[in-house]
Amino acid sequence: MEAVERLGLWSQARYSFEHVRGQPHTQTTNVVNNAEAKIAIVFQEPQQMMTSLSRKWAAWLATGALTLCTSITANAQDAAQPPLPTVTLGASFINIKAEVASRPREHQIGLMFRTNMGNNDGMIFVFEQQSKQCFWMKNTLIPLQVAFVDDDGTIVNLDEMKPQTTEPHCSSKPVRYVLEMNTGWFTKHAIKPGMKLTGAPFGTPR
Repeated sequence: MEAVERLGLWSQARYSFEHVRGQPHTQTTNVVNNAEAKIAIVFQEPQQMMTSLSRKWAAWLATGALTLCTSITANAQDAAQPPLPTVTLGASFINIKAEVASRPREHQIGLMFRTNMGNNDGMIFVFEQQSKQCFWMKNTLIPLQVAFVDDDGTIVNLDEMKPQTTEPHCSSKPVRYVLEMNTGWFTKHAIKPGMKLTGAPFGTPR
C-alpha cells in the first residue's frame, strides 16, 4: 500500500477516535472497531512506510529550500539597494550628500543597478580597518569617479571607473574610506590627491 493511502487511513482512524466521545455505547463500539481495523492496516509495514515518507519529505524540503535560496540570491543581485542614510561631506566649497555604506552587504551592492545619481550625490564606503581597498563595476550602470581617502580626510588617489567592467580599481595605500561620485566629478571641481575632505567620518565639521 502506498504511503499516501496509509496516511489517509491513519487520518480517518484519528478522526474516529476524536469524535467518539458522547456517542451511544453501540455506536461507540462500532467506531472503535472500525478505527482499530484501519490502524492495523496502517502499521502492517511501519518501517517501510516511514522510510518512504522520510525520503519524500526530505526531497521536498531540500528542493523547496534550494528554490527559496536561489530566489533570494537572484533578487538581491538584480536590484539596487534602498537609499542608505546620508552624511554631508565637504570638498573645497562644495557640499556632498553621501549615502553611507558601512555594512558588508552594503559594501557588496554599493551603487549596483542605480540608473542615475544627483550632481553632488555620492556613496561613501566605511570599513572597520585600514586595508588596500579594490573596487570594480560589475552590475554598475553609471560611470563613476572614485576617491580613496585616509582617516583624516586626505584623498590618497583617484580613479575613473567604467560601467559594467570587472577591472579592479585599488587604493595606493591602506585606507578605511572610499567615496564614489559621478564620473569626472573630482576633476571638474579641481579636487586632487593630497586635498582633504571634511565631515563627520573624518572628525571635522562641515
